[in-house]
Amino acid sequence: MKKVTTIGGQALIEGIMMVGPKKNTAAFCDENGNITTEDITAPSIREKYPILKKPFLRGVFALIDTMRLGIKAMTLSADKIGLEEEESDSKFEKWLTKTFGDKLTNVIVGIGAVLGIALAVVLFFFVPSLLFNLLEGAVGEGVAPFRSVFEGALRIAIFVLYIFLISRMKEIDRVFRYHGAEHKTIFCYENDLPLTVENVRPQKRFHPRCGSSFMILMLLVGVVIGFFIPFENPFLRTGTKLLLLPMTVSIGYELIKLCGRYDNLATRIIAAPGLWLQRLTVKEPDDKMIEAAIAAMTAVIPENGEDLIR
Repeated sequence: MKKVTTIGGQALIEGIMMVGPKKNTAAFCDENGNITTEDITAPSIREKYPILKKPFLRGVFALIDTMRLGIKAMTLSADKIGLEEEESDSKFEKWLTKTFGDKLTNVIVGIGAVLGIALAVVLFFFVPSLLFNLLEGAVGEGVAPFRSVFEGALRIAIFVLYIFLISRMKEIDRVFRYHGAEHKTIFCYENDLPLTVENVRPQKRFHPRCGSSFMILMLLVGVVIGFFIPFENPFLRTGTKLLLLPMTVSIGYELIKLCGRYDNLATRIIAAPGLWLQRLTVKEPDDKMIEAAIAAMTAVIPENGEDLIR
């Protein structure tokens, strides 16, 4: 068992958010290099119902809380750099503004989330099952025992390809570099070093508690669970996997917590796929990005050390 902090973070558009035990703070860097901070709050299901913090219950609700807070932070970061300042004379946009008013951004985010979830269900659940049925029809039932492995490998390939493609975009590349600043700053804090650019810069980029690692672990856990699903029909198989998704999330969450808390051969093996994926999602930051991460981190560190697990 090693010394770790419960503080985590999220890379934003030209900024970074750190999530502490008492508060959440985002630091933003403008085009002139000036860094500002802002506290961010969002309703927490786990704080309202403490029983949901128990192992194998907390995973699903931690993900919900993280997504709600993350969407709010990303929306704020978009506002900070003026992504929503451009105006259009289209009748449709005027109608949207008149109909929804100040809630327009939330409506757009909500619609985007629904469409994104629908696309993810089709790509990650339905399509792999359908393709395996086509493969089985072409080569025979001898491949049936490999259904879950085939589906899982295809899901992972789609996910990795998606990450690789978006990482080529300039804006996303900068987000991934802020991601690197987040990890390095957390490592610096965990190593009991003063939070300075000089101390943060040489720290490791890849952290076992990263959200990227969590995603790949969920995909791998899904392969194991898939062996126990008897259905071959793509619709029934997809529906069953969706029903079992809370179990997949819960197991993945407990594994990521374990990897963050302990450092031994078993946890290194479990963490390895996620650390490999982080080579795509975590890039080397510049000094200004590190300064932003330090500003956010400093704001959320509690005075009594209650964030530390020893």
